[in-house]
Amino acid sequence: MIILAVTAGLVIAWVDSRPTWDDVGITAGMLFLTAALFGALRPSHAPVWALAVGAWVPFAGIVLHHNFGSLLALGVAFFGAYAGALARRALALPGTK
Repeated sequence: MIILAVTAGLVIAWVDSRPTWDDVGITAGMLFLTAALFGALRPSHAPVWALAVGAWVPFAGIVLHHNFGSLLALGVAFFGAYAGALARRALALPGTK
């Protein structure tokens, strides 16, 4: 699953780095939803999913454009991963994890 999470993060970062792409809201939404999905699938690994999905947008932003504001994407990914983990635990049947 880690390969899927990294691949999803790389695809989101690639789309975000395109010169014609200028929609931070959609990028943040995709980071949130993707991290939430992985967080819901494996709640105990929420920080791993947040980094695997969310680290690539700031990496590309800093390396390509010296944009340190893109570090906010990590916050969105962490929020998504923990929201997914919390949703999974809240919706789990009693006696299951």
